[in-house]
Amino acid sequence: MEKRVAIQGFSGCFHEEAARIFYRDRENTLIRIVECATFSDLFEALEDGSADAAVMAIENTTSGGLIPNFELLRKNPQQIKGEIYLQIHQNLMAMPGQRLEDIREVRTHYMAINQTRAFFEKRCPWIKMVESEDTAKSAADIAREGLRGVGAVASELAARNFGLEILAPQIETYRENFTRFLILDDGIRVTKESIDKASLCFTLPHKPGSLAHILTILSFYDMNLTRIQSLPIPGKSWQYFFYIDIKFESYERYLQALSAVRPLIDDLRILGEYTAAL
Repeated sequence: MEKRVAIQGFSGCFHEEAARIFYRDRENTLIRIVECATFSDLFEALEDGSADAAVMAIENTTSGGLIPNFELLRKNPQQIKGEIYLQIHQNLMAMPGQRLEDIREVRTHYMAINQTRAFFEKRCPWIKMVESEDTAKSAADIAREGLRGVGAVASELAARNFGLEILAPQIETYRENFTRFLILDDGIRVTKESIDKASLCFTLPHKPGSLAHILTILSFYDMNLTRIQSLPIPGKSWQYFFYIDIKFESYERYLQALSAVRPLIDDLRILGEYTAAL
């Protein structure tokens, strides 16, 4: 069975790597990558039927959360059906037959620049860093144009796909550099027995202690809060949407916790119930 999986980015990017790892162990599932220029395009591909599923980055251990993606989750009907944590290894690559000393310019996404800046400042300060729209596209452009003296920072998958040589592997500043990706796929059936994580979005009355009260109730029902993110509500000064991830051992206790907090919150939306990756 072939599944069309939408990603933000180009062939060879970390989104594709995450998609292939997630679906690799699923029986009889072959995937075809649907490239999307933006995360909004990714949701449009799901909506218009040009993709069956999507893999979307939501946070990184060194760069933090991708804030606009929380809003996209809230505004679109697709449910989270899984997640995957991918260790991000950034690699400096170029056309074959060159040395590090030959490289004068490196192109890559701004997040990759942030994650590798220390390497370039220490090892090769003569290299000019140029921001591009995508790590893998930078590699593809260099290969297509046969550019020499120009490198890219991208995944090992991109180097393989485009025939580039890795001059310096794993140049990220922090070795514990992971990105969490969400799986949006209505074809995945999640049973109550396998659910141990949920993502929720809600608003609260604008009064002292309202958030603390909710967190106390969740703690009472043994809900482990693994992430909380607040975003302002447009047009409502000092009021916020709250996005939380909670892990639990008992689905029944989770339902009890929801029942307990519902009277105290507004606009509750369950963004997904799924099996935690960690």
